Formats: sequence, C-alpha cells, structure tokens
Amino acid sequence: MAAKDPTLSYYAKNAEAFAASTVDVDFSETQRRFAELLPPGARVLDLGCGSGRDSRAFLDMGFDVTATDGSPELAAIAERTAGIPVRVELFQELSDVGAYDGVWACSSILHLPKDQLADALRRVERALVPGGVLYTSFKHGDSEGERNGRHFTDFTEPTFREFVSASCGLAVEDLWVSGDVRPGRGDERWLNALLRKA
Repeated sequence: MAAKDPTLSYYAKNAEAFAASTVDVDFSETQRRFAELLPPGARVLDLGCGSGRDSRAFLDMGFDVTATDGSPELAAIAERTAGIPVRVELFQELSDVGAYDGVWACSSILHLPKDQLADALRRVERALVPGGVLYTSFKHGDSEGERNGRHFTDFTEPTFREFVSASCGLAVEDLWVSGDVRPGRGDERWLNALLRKA
C-alpha cells in the first residue's frame, strides 16, 4: 500500500478506536487451531498485527513473536499491548527468508488489491520454513474495492482456492466460514484459511 493509500489513512485517523474494538475480542479458538500446527517455541510473524491482541496471545503460548504493521499508529498501540517492538512495514516490504514456522495474517492482507495480494502471498511463502503454516482471513463474498474508507478483497471458498493456486506454492490445508466475533456483528461472515508451505 502506498503512503497515500486510503486504508492507511483510515487507520491513521481511527487507530485508537479500531484497537479498542478488537483488542479484547476472544479469538482463542482460531488462535488454537493455528498454534496446534506449530512446534513448541515456534517463530511466528504477526503480519499486520493491528491492536497487538494476537501477538500477546502467541507470546503467552511461548512462541517467539515478530510483529509488523503498515500503520505507525497501530504499531505504537500494538507495542503497548504486546510488550514487544513492532516493525512498521508494508506487506510488500516483507523480505524475510525462511525465518518463521508460522505467519499469522488475521484480517490484514484482505486490504490488498489482488495483484498486490498475490505478491504478498509469495513473500509469505518465502518467509516461511518448509512445512510452515499461514493463517489468514477475508470477508466472505465476491466483491473487491473500497468500503467505508478501506480497500477490501473478499473471497468465497472456491475463489480463494483458485486464487491461491494461481498465485503461489502454498497449499490450502483448511478453510472454514465463521461469524464476526465482535459484539453486534455476528451476521458478518468471514472466510478463514490455513495454508502450508511444501
């Protein structure tokens, strides 16, 4: 996302409110599904860490966590939440190679247009060790574009499988649809995905 990107502008203006609405949400079931696929003490990248909620949870599980966010405002909040340094880095700046057992991209890379998303998936693939795991999530649907000040790329199960197979070497291991865990938003549907590097 470029510096003038509307999504980054949205988070610059709304970082505190966004973090407050997500930091205490119970996401433990999905965190557990991801964690079960990782070795003890795994190196985890929280890619687009937002409020820092998940970084904090993975640290509590004994994982070695690296956190990044493209928004300097959210990165500062996440540092307070998780108690670790947070790299201010756009998805297209990820250059780590073979550094992580797991990459957690919860409600983050969904803000990329499809061409940039394909690049981000290839960067995640490079950043993972062989056999490493990616968790990511998207709003469930088939639209792409700006909504309420942010860009969203949505997927259904078939369109996501097709996109991944055309974009990178990661294999889809599990897909499931869930409701939004934030209060009052349970009617919103999310596509959750676990992918593995060969």
